[in-house]
Amino acid sequence: MIEILADNYGVLIGGAATTVVVSGVAIAIGMVLGLALAFGLLSHRAPLPALCGFYRSFWRGTPILVQLLIVFYMLPQAGIDVAPLVAAIVALSLNTAAFQGEIYRAGLLAIPRGEIEAARMLGIGKWTIRRRILIPQMFRLVLPPLINEAIIILKNSSLVSVIAVTELMRRSQQIASTTFKPLEVYLIAGAIYLALNLVLAHAGRRLEQRMAISGARA
Repeated sequence: MIEILADNYGVLIGGAATTVVVSGVAIAIGMVLGLALAFGLLSHRAPLPALCGFYRSFWRGTPILVQLLIVFYMLPQAGIDVAPLVAAIVALSLNTAAFQGEIYRAGLLAIPRGEIEAARMLGIGKWTIRRRILIPQMFRLVLPPLINEAIIILKNSSLVSVIAVTELMRRSQQIASTTFKPLEVYLIAGAIYLALNLVLAHAGRRLEQRMAISGARA
């Protein structure tokens, strides 16, 4: 196993870097889309809640592998020729947006309505209320499940290898096919995934502690 790691260290690190990029970009895009989805789900303007609910149900109710293949083959059919890496980011972003949207919706509902009503009575506009009151409090409330969602996306990114994205799992498959030692290769890949997730979980705990301190001061 050590020999395999030594001979393929650069290849594995490159694959891990691609995994981090794909997951990180998807999570970031998903945060923006998920936030918009959460407000859409809570909107009183028909048919916006129904449309957002359908989006949420589809992306949460179908396997992510199916979603990856749909996006990968649908974009060229629509005349949009993109690289597999871009298709993977799009699919993961749309998937995590549905889950993050539900997380944010729950967080928004947990904020006391009295704060919103008091802000309105003071003449504060809707967008200012969202930006200065709702969203900061919501993020402090939903940070643990949000970090968990980020970990899930990092793990699910291994599925993008089916559309020829050369991330960690794809690189591992290539190494396994040339060394004929799949067990050792996949154990190494599993250890790298575990290390990435532990780093992400630790960063999430540190961020949660900092936000808790800043919230207490506020």
